[in-house]
Amino acid sequence: MQITEVRVKLVSRPNDKLRAFCSITLENALVIRDIKIIDGSRGPFVAMPSRKLTDRCPKCGGKNHLRATFCNDCGGRLPVKRKIVIEEGRQKLYADVAHPIHAAGREELAGAILKAFAEELEKSKQPGYKPVELFGDDDAFLDDDYAAKTESRPPRVNTSAAP
Repeated sequence: MQITEVRVKLVSRPNDKLRAFCSITLENALVIRDIKIIDGSRGPFVAMPSRKLTDRCPKCGGKNHLRATFCNDCGGRLPVKRKIVIEEGRQKLYADVAHPIHAAGREELAGAILKAFAEELEKSKQPGYKPVELFGDDDAFLDDDYAAKTESRPPRVNTSAAP
C-alpha cells in the first residue's frame, strides 16, 4: 500500500482533545476522510472515521443513537436497558467506517498521519500560515467531460415532497 497524500486540518479549539482532521490518499485511487488526531494521555493518536451506533424504537421502529432517551421519530420514551455491546468493560457507542486490517497497516497509516500532523503544526507557527483545505478541490479528480456534463445539468428538485 502506497500512501500518496496526507492532508491535515488543524482544529483551533485549545481546550479540546481533538487536535486535527485528516484525509489520506492511498495509491492515487482511494481517499479516506474524517480521520481524527486526538490528544491522548500518551501523546497524539489516530482515530479512524466512525459512526454512532443505533438501535430501533420498539414503538415505531425509528433509528436512535444508543444514548438517546426519547425516539427521534415518535417522541416516545426509549427503554432504559437497551442492547448495548460491551467492549473491554466499556459501552461500544461507535463503529469504525474504515480501518486497517492488521497492526502493521495501522502503524504505517498512523506514522504517516502523525508525521504530517507534526509538519503542519510547525507550518502553523510560521507567519502568513494558511490552513490546508481538506475537501476544496474534489473537482480536480473529475475528468473534463464529466465536469462539463455535471455543470450543464439543472439543479436537482425533490419531487416527492408534498406541497
